[in-house]
Amino acid sequence: MSSVLDLTLFASTFFTLFVIMDPAGSIPIFLSLTARMTPKERATAAWQATAVSAGVLGTFGLFGTYILGFLHISVQAMQISGGLLLLLVALQLLTGEESDPGKPAGKTNVALVPLGTPLLAGPGTIVAFMLAVGEAGNELPSLAAVIAAFVSVHVLTWASLRFSVLINRLLGEGGITVLTKLSGMLLAAIAIQLMVNGVLGVIDGM
Repeated sequence: MSSVLDLTLFASTFFTLFVIMDPAGSIPIFLSLTARMTPKERATAAWQATAVSAGVLGTFGLFGTYILGFLHISVQAMQISGGLLLLLVALQLLTGEESDPGKPAGKTNVALVPLGTPLLAGPGTIVAFMLAVGEAGNELPSLAAVIAAFVSVHVLTWASLRFSVLINRLLGEGGITVLTKLSGMLLAAIAIQLMVNGVLGVIDGM
């Protein structure tokens, strides 16, 4: 199995994306933005938001390396800046000061903005996915791991939004809050490790 799929990279990519996208924490916002929708419209919004997130991340995953090369940005610089950005996201999760996406007019737009982006595919998610793709390089097992993690997280995210009403009833506000705080703590550790790796990479290159 390990020769076909890099399990370590799969686990790290899956966990990082899952924590940043925070499907459980997105449920209250999703329910608020779709409060006036019918169940059928809410189901449509769930897959539209997930599709937008997948499209945005996929685009940066494919072309992010070329963008970095054009701007002459090193991987180490991306790791350090990405770690700082993820740390800010983690602090927002821990303090409960996530930015309010507001309520845009129109039912179609909420699935695109702010649900698809920046709620799901925000700056932190984009940076994390670009780093994962960069780490995979041209190794087939590693690329397979990143793609598998990418697909798995989006399937779980879609399921969380699609069945948000049921999940909200089962977990309650307290349960979702606990999950969000735990995600923030773990994401902070990931962010610090990214910055440490970036600094060590700079030192080794001297």
